[in-house]
Amino acid sequence: MRFQELPRLLLLLLLLLLLLQGPAGGAARFDPTWESLDARPLPAWFDQAKFGIFIHWGVFSVPSFGSEWFWWYWQKEKRPKYVDFMKNNYPPDFTYEDFGPQFTAKFFDANQWADILQASGAKYIVLTSKHHEGFTLWGSEYSWNWNAVDEGPKRDIVEELAVAVRNRTDLRFGLYYSLFEWFHPLFLEDESSFFQKRQFPVFKMLPELYELVNTYQPEVLWSDGDGGAPDTYWNSTGFLAWLYNESPVRDTVVTNDRWGAGSICKHGGYYTCRDRYNPGYLLPHKWENCMTIDKFSWGYRRNAGSSDYLTIEELVKQLVETVSCGGNLLMNIGPTKDGTISPIFEERLRQMGTWLKVNGKAIYETHTWRSQNDTVTPDVWYTFKPESKLVYALFLKWPTSGQLLLGQPKATLRATEVKLLGHGQPLKWTSLKPNGIMVELPHLTFHQMPCEWGWALSLSNVT
Repeated sequence: MRFQELPRLLLLLLLLLLLLQGPAGGAARFDPTWESLDARPLPAWFDQAKFGIFIHWGVFSVPSFGSEWFWWYWQKEKRPKYVDFMKNNYPPDFTYEDFGPQFTAKFFDANQWADILQASGAKYIVLTSKHHEGFTLWGSEYSWNWNAVDEGPKRDIVEELAVAVRNRTDLRFGLYYSLFEWFHPLFLEDESSFFQKRQFPVFKMLPELYELVNTYQPEVLWSDGDGGAPDTYWNSTGFLAWLYNESPVRDTVVTNDRWGAGSICKHGGYYTCRDRYNPGYLLPHKWENCMTIDKFSWGYRRNAGSSDYLTIEELVKQLVETVSCGGNLLMNIGPTKDGTISPIFEERLRQMGTWLKVNGKAIYETHTWRSQNDTVTPDVWYTFKPESKLVYALFLKWPTSGQLLLGQPKATLRATEVKLLGHGQPLKWTSLKPNGIMVELPHLTFHQMPCEWGWALSLSNVT
């Protein structure tokens, strides 16, 4: 070998080493297997965020009756109340597709939405880019004439909201995406073959999902709707390997566990386990409680009564319980077909934001403590900040006696300090044997209360 060939050989060896290392910075690469993908560390921002807003919006917002599953209940299951609703309000030959032009989004103002969402105190949002009906809220080239640019609004809803959220708020932008579509011919044909055929994921779902991620770069990708098909049919592991290795959001994106029949609560980034999942105890894996303010529907319902909506007290309770047990709360609203957030949803969002302005320190960026809830006093839940060595006791009922008994903390005389968030002055407390403290709450009038619906104590130097 001639001496002058050595630099070229060294250069080739260096290039080979760089290729073997993977992406810039030596970041780990993930194989298209659950074993590899499940080992990916969840980006830290998600656990720190604690609270997000879900938005269910689509053509189902036009009939706005019963449920966002309106099409399925009417045409497939033929439930009487849905059949009667159509019979009494629409001509006999009216199809679900005819609702498309009526999905006008006439009053949709992405900036206004962004401001309301910011006021909620949430740290991320998840918009339904496509539900099981197949209508995409962006101009997907794989959903010809059944998308918000070709039909109805004639606007790219996803882009407008993404721009507004990123320009006006500090929220992370996320997207929900339904893998299957109830009545898509290719999916129905695949289904009839017991998913031996894979036309729908190859020609519709996967191209659309790549398009969605590359175009809008969501930092939450909330998958749903496996249609009874396994993850191998959807090529979920192949897609997730690309998402984590190559996509423009590979370093920050988080995903859930709905990537095929049998994957829920088992595989994926964080677990959802089921809708409205709130176990009330600590889980060993990061999880999310996705729930909705309307007790019976995710989409907007014209036929909802005031008692059908959770109260702010119930919503605060959901948040406190969820965060204390290591979860995130994803709280859903359903806008109208015109693109307005109805007053009852806006009120709940702003109320939650008002509560979090006072008590956010006990929620955001907290960790679980050794005890999730108090064993002596009901409706007391704990969170923890290791860096400041603060334990937070969140209590949902103000005791009439003015004394709050906490059975879990072990306090130290002249070292432990107790404060009520939003009040600030140290409170008197008495140590109990063998564990626990009795806290003397301040005597406050209603107008002097730092907040309503729930309160938080910060406890320093307790074990």
